[in-house]
Amino acid sequence: MLAKFKTTNEIIVPSEPLEQVIGQDEAVRLARLAAKQRRNLLLVAPPGTGKSMIAQAMASLLPKPTEEIAVLHNPENPERPFCEVRSLAQLESETHAQQKLKSRLVEPSAVPSFVAERLGFRCRHCGALGKASERACPNCGSDKYAPPEREFLVGGQAFINAMPEQQLQKRVHTTRLREDGEEEIIVYERDDAAQKIRVLDQKTLERLETLSRNKLRRVIVPFNRKTFVAASGASETELLGDVRHDPFGGHVAASGTLPYQRVVPGAIHEAHQGVLFIDEVGALAGVQRFLLTAMQEKRYPIAGRNPQSAGASVRVDDVPCDFVLVAATNINDLPAILPALRSRITGNGYETLLSVTMPDTDDNRDKIARFVAQEIRKDGRIPHASRAAVEALVAEAKKKAKALDNADASLTLRFRELSGVIRLAGDIAKDAGAPLIESEHVEQAVRRGKSVEEQLRDKYGSVFGGAASEFNRSQPRGEQKEIS
Repeated sequence: MLAKFKTTNEIIVPSEPLEQVIGQDEAVRLARLAAKQRRNLLLVAPPGTGKSMIAQAMASLLPKPTEEIAVLHNPENPERPFCEVRSLAQLESETHAQQKLKSRLVEPSAVPSFVAERLGFRCRHCGALGKASERACPNCGSDKYAPPEREFLVGGQAFINAMPEQQLQKRVHTTRLREDGEEEIIVYERDDAAQKIRVLDQKTLERLETLSRNKLRRVIVPFNRKTFVAASGASETELLGDVRHDPFGGHVAASGTLPYQRVVPGAIHEAHQGVLFIDEVGALAGVQRFLLTAMQEKRYPIAGRNPQSAGASVRVDDVPCDFVLVAATNINDLPAILPALRSRITGNGYETLLSVTMPDTDDNRDKIARFVAQEIRKDGRIPHASRAAVEALVAEAKKKAKALDNADASLTLRFRELSGVIRLAGDIAKDAGAPLIESEHVEQAVRRGKSVEEQLRDKYGSVFGGAASEFNRSQPRGEQKEIS
């Protein structure tokens, strides 16, 4: 491929995220299988080898969430809100039922005249019926919403009435007597699309109120959400959820915010039916046992975690958290993972060790070229690279394999190191006004992109030599000495 393209703009990048992962064939195979079977995955590798990319790609293979999580007000005990889980099928059923209940439409002539007037269908001057959207009556030409003018005499002098102008209403409430003699509420609602009036009796209103539970209901995990949640470095509160503080206590709405409105979901709840990615999982320390409980039960309560907060006494039980865990760690940090948590991962999933290098072959050089094209497209702010620039980057990948992993005739898979060179070379080309990234831009990026340790070695011969020089520079004259 290196001989077949002139710029990276000609290289085809796979549309499926997992196919964009380079050099980790075994990990990709397991990730694809884990997504299909909803298994956990432990990725073991040094930083920059594509662990988070594999997790995100795996999440893209999962189906869209089919459940919504909401918190409902508990009138009998506000500090113990209810958790409600609603499926897409339930939502569609409720929506259909609401539409069916609200499907009774009548002509404006079939309702009382004052109702037709207030909804804008009947002229107050001549009584003619027309469209509610027409302000002027098509029959008499008068303003339908202005009251009829009437003269009256006061002390022999004529005056015009000063009644206020009628406002167009969307809904009119009234009452009527049923056949059994009882009084019931009737609601007349204007339907602008059909130019008719919807009639809702008391029985229909009660059923609609039962179906619609949104008044004291708050959705904390909606249907429309991402299937990938990153919780790397998350605190206990961010991972497990919390209840916001209310300085007024929040026991009644008049003096504060009710507890159900202050519930904050954790990452484990937001990842319900998706992927929860935790890099450096060993750094979670004691929080790992809570994560283990969530994985076992697939439900975890949300409670206030600050004992000084008004939310400390609030608790929502049985909040779903059925997620697929993709955990990542370095080899040296494996002992920091709680044995029970690791057993839970492998008991329903897989462990895999990622590669850090791949053989220096023509096919793998083509993969490096594709990686360069992918990074340039992802960045979106740097120009494409010429074939000569890609060849320079392949050479740099070979050098890094030797320098970082002491691998001969290999190409590095520590792509974070390589992507930094690509972006710096792109910035240099952009600053120079060049249409493409060329090999000289890559060479400049390699020189400028050296770590501080490399810069110290170049300048002082060693890191310790640089430290000694800085120490002596900071000492008064006559007190400088050599650091051993």
